[in-house]
Amino acid sequence: MTEKAATFRLSSAQEVFGLRRTAQQAAAALALDRQDQVRLATALSELGRDRLGSPALEVAFGLNTEERPHTFVVVLTWNGGSPPRQETLDLAARLVRVEYRAGTPVSHIVVTQALPHDGAGPDSPGNRLAAALGTETRSTEADDLRAQTRDLIATLDETRAQREELRRLNDELEETNQGVLALYSELTRELETTNSGVLALHSELEDKRRQLQEASEAKTRFWTNISHELRTPVNAVVGLSRLLLTPGPSPLSAEQQEQVELIAASGHTMLDLVSDLLDVAKAEAGHLEIHAEPVDVRLIVTHLGGLLRSQGDDGVRLVVPRLDDVPALVTDETLLVRILRNLLSNAMKFTDHGEVRLDVEADPDPRIPALIFTITDTGVGIPAEEIDRVFEAFYQVRGPHQRGRPGTGLGLPYARTLAELLGGSLTLTSTVGEGTRVRVRVPDLSRPGTNESTGREERP
Repeated sequence: MTEKAATFRLSSAQEVFGLRRTAQQAAAALALDRQDQVRLATALSELGRDRLGSPALEVAFGLNTEERPHTFVVVLTWNGGSPPRQETLDLAARLVRVEYRAGTPVSHIVVTQALPHDGAGPDSPGNRLAAALGTETRSTEADDLRAQTRDLIATLDETRAQREELRRLNDELEETNQGVLALYSELTRELETTNSGVLALHSELEDKRRQLQEASEAKTRFWTNISHELRTPVNAVVGLSRLLLTPGPSPLSAEQQEQVELIAASGHTMLDLVSDLLDVAKAEAGHLEIHAEPVDVRLIVTHLGGLLRSQGDDGVRLVVPRLDDVPALVTDETLLVRILRNLLSNAMKFTDHGEVRLDVEADPDPRIPALIFTITDTGVGIPAEEIDRVFEAFYQVRGPHQRGRPGTGLGLPYARTLAELLGGSLTLTSTVGEGTRVRVRVPDLSRPGTNESTGREERP
């Protein structure tokens, strides 16, 4: 909806000259900036000059208050006659928004200009426009030329100021670009230096990795060779001891019998140690094969219980469960026995009084069937800062508890290595003076979710 503020007839060149002045005053009253005032006044002046002589030519000023923001509307109307020149319409359209509406008999040219803000109250745009249009404006061609000259000078001044501002901004931008280029060059040099250092470090790390790999392979070869070399004489010692203990025509005296039994026990201990060393070497080299088959867990637990009870101290009680409903398990029986024997022997070795307990239960996780073996003792315990280190090969926690308890420091690392080869895990918690708890999880290698060739769990 357009609210008309005033309407003027255009019948002479003088009235067209006045149109320019009136349009500029109205635009100033509506708070349009200087450039918009000049654009609007110039466009209306050209359109009025083009339509001069058309029948019943009028110009109406008003406001469209339905749009947001409000718009200043100037409408030129006439009856019949020739249409406006396209050149004039194109020129005006470069300055303001122009719409030509041809009609019979009345034609219109609508010029609109958005206002910078909407007013309210007595100082609203409508009031200001009415006040500006209420002032009678008389103008001659000379006045119009002078007004155009002033507008041109003001535009030139504004253009010059904008050019100077643009030059200043260009200078600042050039200075900023130089700083950016300098910073880029510096960062590039630093990055090249860093890359050189990274490449050197990578090369050094690769050399260290190769050296460590060679050292590990040499260690594995040494363990394998020395284990094989030791096994032959140890087997001879065990065999000769067994032969001497066999009843014959010349029986041994009681003292000789005791000494030979000591030799046999030491030989068996050394043979177990040599076997463990050989297994560790094979495991690290990836040559330890897994033979998965159904295992009678009840038979294993009963056998270990009887064997270790005979070797334990009188002050330590070994408690093993009655396994009436233990699930079936497919795994490597030999490796499982070695894991449990090492852990139970280790627990009994460092327990002076109380008990060593073995518990067996099914893993509650239904995704991968497994058995959980838990060995709990009431022994000396392990300090918190040493728990991670006890899984290092040959490492032993130093202290008075070591007296009379010889060992190699291979028990826990060996047991964890075998548990991981079976696709399971071994975790340990301990408190000094209260005891240690070792939890071994062994998955069923015949069930989906495990890789039977390696025993590794394949979790999603």
